[in-house]
Amino acid sequence: MSDIHQIVKMDQGGVNDRILAKESKADFRRIEAASVKMPTCFTSAESKRFFVRLFNTLQLNMHFISVIARTRLDHDDIVKVEGSIRAKLDAVNESLNSAIDGAEALFKAHGITSVATYDTVALSVDVGVLSSFGRRFLEVLGKLDQLMPLLQTLEIHEVITAQAVDIQRASLKRQVRDVANGARNLATGLRRRMNAMGERGEGGRESVPAPAANVQASGVLAQELEATGDDASVSSATDTMEPVDAAVVVK
Repeated sequence: MSDIHQIVKMDQGGVNDRILAKESKADFRRIEAASVKMPTCFTSAESKRFFVRLFNTLQLNMHFISVIARTRLDHDDIVKVEGSIRAKLDAVNESLNSAIDGAEALFKAHGITSVATYDTVALSVDVGVLSSFGRRFLEVLGKLDQLMPLLQTLEIHEVITAQAVDIQRASLKRQVRDVANGARNLATGLRRRMNAMGERGEGGRESVPAPAANVQASGVLAQELEATGDDASVSSATDTMEPVDAAVVVK
């Protein structure tokens, strides 16, 4: 049998180079935390792009929320913000698990024994994971990477339609984006109030003058949590650290 490489031009890593070239490097120069190094490999276009665009931004914003803000603000407030993001991670993880189980059931029902594979070079990297949030988001990206070829295989065998694949893919991608964008929005909101406190000459938690100030700030952050899809309320939060990758909303 003729080698397919003799009649078709195949990717030699150019796809990964283009993906990496379009994204600016995340600035970790102010991060002094230790990280666990985890070897990671992505094969699907969706997971490659989401890893490059979302992962480090989420890590930086979660470091700000969990480490920097916690040095100045009420710990209960930070716990509620973290709980909001953790709930999003749980939801998308459950959705991906359900989708993978459903795809595997269709494989079995239709006697499909092999999964479509990618001819582009896989994106293999050693990832420095800063927190449990980063680890769980990396797991979510891994499950997205696992699901994409399953859906493609089912479409190729006409078990499901291309339209159904597009709808499911778009829904899951939106949920994954919402995790990173939710962390970005909450970190930006906390940072905005921290800057306002600095302009008023307020210090850390000890210098917040009266319960009324906390009640007002609680209402503001409650609105932000509600805007990201959660029904928790949190009081004020601040720090003078510059925003990290907060200006770009991933689409």
